[in-house]
Amino acid sequence: MSSRLRASARLSTAVAIVTAYVALHLAISAGLDLRACDRFHDAPARAAAFTAALDQYAAGEMSARAEIRAGDTWFKENAPPGAGRSTVSAATGDVEKGRVSLARERAAGLAADVERDRARLDRKLGSSRATALYWAVPAALLLGVALWLRRQRRSGAAEIISVVSWFALRQPWWQRPLFLLASGAGYVLFAAGFFAVSTAQRRGYTMPPITMVGLLVGGLAAAGAGVLSLRYTRPRAARGAAQALLADGRRPVLYLRSFADDETAAQVDDSSAFVSIHSREEQLTGALGAVGPVITVGRPGEPLPRLGAARFYLPLDDWQPTVLRLMELSQLIVLRLGLGEGLWWEVQQARATQPARKLVLLAPGGLPDLVERLDEYLPTPSGLAEIAGNDPWTGAVITFDAEWTPQVHPVGPVPRAALPRGALLRRGARAVKAGWTVMFMYTPAHHLARAIKDALASVGIRKRTMAWRAIFALQTSLWKGFALVTALALLGWLVGRALQLVGIS
Repeated sequence: MSSRLRASARLSTAVAIVTAYVALHLAISAGLDLRACDRFHDAPARAAAFTAALDQYAAGEMSARAEIRAGDTWFKENAPPGAGRSTVSAATGDVEKGRVSLARERAAGLAADVERDRARLDRKLGSSRATALYWAVPAALLLGVALWLRRQRRSGAAEIISVVSWFALRQPWWQRPLFLLASGAGYVLFAAGFFAVSTAQRRGYTMPPITMVGLLVGGLAAAGAGVLSLRYTRPRAARGAAQALLADGRRPVLYLRSFADDETAAQVDDSSAFVSIHSREEQLTGALGAVGPVITVGRPGEPLPRLGAARFYLPLDDWQPTVLRLMELSQLIVLRLGLGEGLWWEVQQARATQPARKLVLLAPGGLPDLVERLDEYLPTPSGLAEIAGNDPWTGAVITFDAEWTPQVHPVGPVPRAALPRGALLRRGARAVKAGWTVMFMYTPAHHLARAIKDALASVGIRKRTMAWRAIFALQTSLWKGFALVTALALLGWLVGRALQLVGIS
């Protein structure tokens, strides 16, 4: 599936969900209007009984006062806001104050008021039914389109899914749904705690001290509980490679690396400006998601999959044919260089069997032996030692032109731009930069994503959002938490109206 078709599928699904939600809300509103019409069906008889009770009370029958009060109660519970309800309420108030003649005058037009209220209810019911139908039809059509695109997406990835599914980690069917629910609670706690602490920091001076302390303590406790919950549940709810391919539909990015690099890739880059629980590999996977879903071979025997690239597990004695097949089916091969012999076999096979622009090498800094060995596989020396940075995780990104000539892109912070001239402009630039730094944290994974973006652009593959994706991947837990809170609030409001429809609330 192309990126454009995938974007269309996601957009149609989102619009279908929103349209279906609005249609369901309108259908519930139409049901409530129908209930209101049904309850008001006896209003003419009730109005006549109320008027008769007023006449009886005026004639001296004190027992009619109870009927007047009962009529007032019925109109308050069953009549819509309008002339009839107001008339009955005002007339009852006059009776309580001893103004019986005025109450009878008010009730003289009660029958006409009730007829107008009933006509208005009928018009409202007809309008709400028509509006609900107008929304239900496009919602059904959009859902059909979304399901069709979903089927197309799955069929487009059928071949590679069939390859990867043979090596999927077998789990009980209930495990991932259960831990998805648990991780959802963790996201909500994390986002709620972050919001509470941020509110206390920004507006604490306007609050009573006890409120500010409560927000800080409660927020820190909620955020801490969310972090602990997510650290336990997220690996158990992680999608496997087949599930990731099925959900995305595009040809994947095959990420190859030494298992010894997993510990470094699992590091979490944090700062005082923002608390994160997302590893470097998760940020890298988020950036490469601009190209396609990222899959990789998991370490054999690991109890839980690492977070980041979606894992599948190959046998130790027969992994090479599967890797070769996946190289063919993938649209990009990202290979992190190391000292393992298996990695150099993969470099050799990619060099021999795949187009040059398809291979991206990630080279750690400070390893001269690695540079010498890499040059053995290339037609011209890479010059990596002179260009690469010193980061032991990734010092440079290497891509190749059609002749397999290496193009080395160093990984590191963007050089600081000179401030504009003028004191006012300098102050403004510093303020913008300070606010930008608070909002976004530039981690080693962000620098790597920017280098990969530039490296791919040099061979004609333009993915402008890669660096931004790395930043947003750092904040995924926070945004997921806010999204879940919003979704739960909307769902709770809809459920409340549905319970009101069936008479429970």
